[in-house]
Amino acid sequence: MIIRDETESDVQAITDVTIAAFADHPISRQTEQFIITALRAAGALTISLVAEIDGAVVGHIAFSPVTISDGSSDWYGLGPISVVPERQRQGIGKALMNEGLARLEALGAKGCILVGDPAYYEPFGFRSLSELTHEGVPQENVLTLPLGENRAQGVVTFHQAFAATE
Repeated sequence: MIIRDETESDVQAITDVTIAAFADHPISRQTEQFIITALRAAGALTISLVAEIDGAVVGHIAFSPVTISDGSSDWYGLGPISVVPERQRQGIGKALMNEGLARLEALGAKGCILVGDPAYYEPFGFRSLSELTHEGVPQENVLTLPLGENRAQGVVTFHQAFAATE
């Protein structure tokens, strides 16, 4: 398996992987592929990595800047992360997470935040912190990974691309 930056020739494969990964997801609105497209169009994909096996893209992870109401800078949102269903539970998502988080740290990021399942993300160090909230999302699903000593607090707003529906 190779984890690498996305290239222009990966765009359709990333869309296909994302659609497949979220097709039966119980809390998805099946708009994740539109979010990635909108982030890309806005120049807001700070990190966009693919997992490739035997020349085929089988996974993808995206990181984009977030806004925090206290004015904290250099915080990023993780998502979406996708692995084709037939390759899930084989360590691909873990490899994408580890490489993506290492690259965020190398950029000097102060932290990463996501909305997701604590059972999946807590092994990577993410925790629900009462200091950071996201409107309309249960607090236990707002997960944060501070990188360094900076402690932000307030309401987190993901890039407007997360509202994309087509």
